[in-house]
Amino acid sequence: MGEKRYVCIDLKSFFASCECAERGLDPFKVNLVVADPDRSVNTVCLAITPAMKELGIRNRCRIREIPKNVEYIVAKPRMRLYMRKSAEIYSVYLNYISPDDIHVYSVDECFIDVTDYMKLYGKTEFELAKFLTEEVYKKTKIRATVGIGTNLFLAKVALDVTAKKSPDFMGFLDEEKFKKEMWHHTPITDVWNVGIGTAKRLAKYGVHDLYGVAHFDEGILYKEFGVNAELLIDHAWGKEPCTIADIKKYRTRSASLSVSQILFRDYKRDNAFTVLKEMLDGLVLELIDKELVAGGVSLYVGYSRDEEGSAGGTMKLPGYTDSYRKLLEVFKKMYYERTADKPIRRLGLGLTDLEDNSFRTVDFFTDEKTEGKERDISETVIGIKKKFGKNAIVKGTSFEEGATGIERNKMVGGHNGGEDSDW
Repeated sequence: MGEKRYVCIDLKSFFASCECAERGLDPFKVNLVVADPDRSVNTVCLAITPAMKELGIRNRCRIREIPKNVEYIVAKPRMRLYMRKSAEIYSVYLNYISPDDIHVYSVDECFIDVTDYMKLYGKTEFELAKFLTEEVYKKTKIRATVGIGTNLFLAKVALDVTAKKSPDFMGFLDEEKFKKEMWHHTPITDVWNVGIGTAKRLAKYGVHDLYGVAHFDEGILYKEFGVNAELLIDHAWGKEPCTIADIKKYRTRSASLSVSQILFRDYKRDNAFTVLKEMLDGLVLELIDKELVAGGVSLYVGYSRDEEGSAGGTMKLPGYTDSYRKLLEVFKKMYYERTADKPIRRLGLGLTDLEDNSFRTVDFFTDEKTEGKERDISETVIGIKKKFGKNAIVKGTSFEEGATGIERNKMVGGHNGGEDSDW
């Protein structure tokens, strides 16, 4: 069997392109940003059109950073629309490719193993990629950028780096081409999975590109990065053993559930705790719905001013539980012991060390009857919410001052869900 061929497809400025498609506009000619106009000028644009990028405006900029002389349309985020469009695009791929050979990486990006389909359709990897993206454009009017590689890593790097320089927005890398084009590429953070933190740690040793990583002392790399050094070294040589089949077979050993939100304004400590209670209620319902119990918790509280930092931490529970009452006691104790009485802007909760609910701990202090009733009520609430929507039934907490649950239940991914007809 010959070398593998992977295609990595990224939908260009996806959210902005969706909004343009709905309006019959060309995102390469029209200035449009996806941002919530009800928030402040400091709000981050979820996407801007390629036309605005051509003006030198960076993606994910803040509204206030857009030059005053640039006229543009502001589109309020409509996450349900983007999810529906993403599903439509996935259905296009399924007309020609088995789901076993597709890995959905995000709402606007996916990997496809086209190795066996080139012979089937009598097309090269480039022709097949072009055919698929043209089919997507016919159905949705959304353009795509494509990376092609002999493994998943090379396809992703070809997408992120080389495709952007190509007139047809398609890039290709095999291991030899990777060494020629990427070994001395800077900044190294352009390379998938190399973040700012990794780059800074490499810079301590005078390493600023992948060539430097590939030819550096592996012992030092393992000492600095631990087991992660193996992935870093493999990628420096353009190697990636993982396949789509491996990804589909993978199951995490330890699981967790988490939720976070940025508050719409600065909250006093007591008001922020009201929001925390709402967040915990949603997490516990998810825990019960998945028939799991938690053996640990995590808490994150971010203060209004960055210089004031954050608070929180993790805690191991004495047993495994899915009781809202018990978990609330733990979070309340952590919250008031570990946070200062300062304005709060960010909250994050996690239920960790999850196990099947057969691990639920019963001890001398457990009121099994009360906890059984609590679970019965939760299961009823879950059923109602699934059938009639998240706001069909809410706790009294959601009507307290500062509560955000009812409003956030209308959102998708922390942003306005929107209606497809609202523009």
